[in-house]
Amino acid sequence: MIDPRKKVFITGHRGLVGSAIHRLLRSRGHENIVVAPHSEIDLADDTHARYFFSVHRPAYVFHCAAWVGGIMAHTHYSTDAILQNSAIQNNVISLSAEYGVEKLLFLGSACAYPKRAAVPIVESELLTGPLEESNKGYALCKILGHELCKAYRREQGCNFISCIPTNLYGLNDNYDPLKSHVIPGMIHKLHWAKLRGEDVTLWGTGNPVREFLWSDDLAAACLWLMNGYNGEEPINLGSGEWCELGILAIKIAAAVGFTGKINWDRTKPDGTPIRFLDNSKIRQMGWAPKTLLADGLPIAYRDFLSRQ
Repeated sequence: MIDPRKKVFITGHRGLVGSAIHRLLRSRGHENIVVAPHSEIDLADDTHARYFFSVHRPAYVFHCAAWVGGIMAHTHYSTDAILQNSAIQNNVISLSAEYGVEKLLFLGSACAYPKRAAVPIVESELLTGPLEESNKGYALCKILGHELCKAYRREQGCNFISCIPTNLYGLNDNYDPLKSHVIPGMIHKLHWAKLRGEDVTLWGTGNPVREFLWSDDLAAACLWLMNGYNGEEPINLGSGEWCELGILAIKIAAAVGFTGKINWDRTKPDGTPIRFLDNSKIRQMGWAPKTLLADGLPIAYRDFLSRQ
């Protein structure tokens, strides 16, 4: 169990995942939490990152900060994704080792699995086949993060663990149409199409299958792992609820109140054809998600409205 009296560092505390973990820790009595607002501390910068660790010396680290986005973002800004993610994670993980962090959780990504991995995807599928081309750089960064945690465990005895979340959505999401993931991106497009009385066009065929996990459920899983998992191998964090993107668009349209026509631009990439995770390992530990898409999507839409 992590000690609620000791200092916890949450990277990316303003993002979807970091803010969910921050809310959860506060609700569980953790008051000694430190954060690094990007406006003050750039974790990709060696000097900034070292200064932060030297001053705060956290006992626990939830490493959630990352440059993230959907297919469009990774198609146009792959250089940023590779440079930012590799620099941030290398600094956070290496400085956690140097400054004696007791336990670190690194959050990976399901896109690190091979494009043609058998579903449901088990953790042993990592590094067994080619990656999806549209986000290969981001995926390789996440794979290197897992491997760096393993290396510090083996060589220096650091209790660094990692997890692999499925597609996420929830409160405090990024709704930028150029950099958002699939659910916030669809919410943005369908909302504005509704207001303009227009039809909407989405990328791809609508055929890919994806799994979706509410961010507060993810936060609970992360705390569960920090409290009870000390293994070397990454652990999948999936919801067990998946659907085709065409069906997802219909569900989001219902939550948004969009009644126009949904078109699909088949000249745009689909990404991995089908991806959902085998989450049996963490379920056997006692964790299970609580939020269904039918319940989460209307809340996500209200969150979007609150930010307009």
